[in-house]
Amino acid sequence: MKTVRIAIACLVCTIMTGRLSAQQKASLNHIALYVTNLERSTVFYREVVGLDTIPEPFHDGLHTWFGVGPKSHLHLIQAGSQRFEHNKNTHLCFTVQDVPAFARMLESRGIAFEDWPGAKGKITTRVDGVHQIYLRDPDGYWLEINDAKE
Repeated sequence: MKTVRIAIACLVCTIMTGRLSAQQKASLNHIALYVTNLERSTVFYREVVGLDTIPEPFHDGLHTWFGVGPKSHLHLIQAGSQRFEHNKNTHLCFTVQDVPAFARMLESRGIAFEDWPGAKGKITTRVDGVHQIYLRDPDGYWLEINDAKE
């Protein structure tokens, strides 16, 4: 009986430790980008990328928030007028159903895109079959658009 009590106590401790660990894990809340023209960037992320705006608490004309997941947001913040160069390795990635259709939409709007190596107007197919393209937003931030299923 004593062995059973010790086993149950160990099991309870293991379960409680697991719950505490799960509670302490971080999750993505938001990504904030400084933009030079809030209106232009809002239109880009809403009409080109296809994100939906969500309420933002400031109501000061300097912020636009978008939902990008169940509990994650993209915050655009009006900042200075200087645009910076960004490395393609640092990018945001959004998934769409059909990358070739998305690429055609970009072409119809005159928005440049490229594959990972940098070939203009081309689509990369990764070794796992995922299609991807890269483009820049109005402030030069790199975006990846892919059709990953998971």
